[in-house]
Amino acid sequence: MPARLKDLYRKEIVPKLMKDFGYGNVMQVPRLHKIVVNMGVGEAITNPKIIDGAAAELAAITGQKPSIRKSKKAIANFKLKAGVPIGAMVTLRADRMYEFLDRLVNVALPRVRDFKGVPGKSFDGKGNFSMGLKEQVIFPEINYDKVEKIKGMNVTIVTTARTDEEARSLLKYLGMPFKN
Repeated sequence: MPARLKDLYRKEIVPKLMKDFGYGNVMQVPRLHKIVVNMGVGEAITNPKIIDGAAAELAAITGQKPSIRKSKKAIANFKLKAGVPIGAMVTLRADRMYEFLDRLVNVALPRVRDFKGVPGKSFDGKGNFSMGLKEQVIFPEINYDKVEKIKGMNVTIVTTARTDEEARSLLKYLGMPFKN
C-alpha cells in the first residue's frame, strides 16, 4: 500500500504547485528526493556503548537500519581519534521517506513542548530544508523508560526544487508547520 502522503502529493499537491508556479509539465514540479536523519553522539568517545542505543532508536524511528558514522580525523581538543564511531545516520527514499515525513509532521512535532512551528529560514538556497530536533522521545516508537540519554537529531529534507520558495510551498502543502 503506497504512503498516504505520496497519494496526497500526486492527486492534490502537484496540480496546486503547477498552478502556483505556472509549470507546463508535471516533471517540472518539485518533489521530495530523500530525507536524511542524522544523530551525532559526541559522548560515544568516552562511552562506546551509547552508539548502539542511538542506532537502535534511529532504527525504531525510521524503520531502516542506520549506518554508523566514524570520525574522519583526530581532534586532540575533543580527545577524538580517527575512525572512532561518533554518530548514526539513515537516508530514506520512496515510501519510507513519505511515511517518516507524515509521522514527523502529524505525530512527532505536535508533541514538542512549546511548539510554535519550524523556522522558515532553514533552507540552503537550493531548495533543501534542514531542522534540528532536541530530543528523540517525541516519536511514539521510542519507549521513554528505556532511553539512557536524551539525544537530538538533524533532519534534512532534500527536494528537486530549484529555489527556496518552491521548496517552501511543497513542504507547506505536505503539512510542514512553518512559523508565519
